[in-house]
Amino acid sequence: MIFNIGRVPSEKASEKGRKMKIVLYGNPTLRKKSEQVELSHINDELKKTLEEMVTLMRKANGVGLAANQINIGKRFFVLEIEGTVKKVINPEIVETSEEMAEYEEGCLSIPGIYKKVVRPEKIKVKYLNENGEEKVEELEEMWSRAFQHEYDHLEGILFTDRISILNK
Repeated sequence: MIFNIGRVPSEKASEKGRKMKIVLYGNPTLRKKSEQVELSHINDELKKTLEEMVTLMRKANGVGLAANQINIGKRFFVLEIEGTVKKVINPEIVETSEEMAEYEEGCLSIPGIYKKVVRPEKIKVKYLNENGEEKVEELEEMWSRAFQHEYDHLEGILFTDRISILNK
């Protein structure tokens, strides 16, 4: 199973004339812990940014895209699996299973690199959706893996940090 196909990043022009684009490995934003989004900032502008991120993620053939991958140091990301989109703000992983699973992952910020990563098989998460409503969910399989991968981005961690030294 290949996670988060990492092809050459696509761009989408915003109405302000700025192009939203995926930053690549080496960009310092990818290594910084992202800041919480204040409740007062969950507004139409953030909703528009989240929607643009979904569009960009789809164009890049990805499964997830974190804010710091578009050079925004805030705690939010988008996921899409089998046609279902989640827009996640200020996520927390509140529980992890003892069972671990190994799958091949890739990253839109590190195109062309795919490595096996071991992560908890199931997780319980808490986050705000794009309307500021709190969600608590138990995730498994691809949802669990994708959520953990994007959560790591917000912590300044790349999937390559999680692979064994022999696989680097």
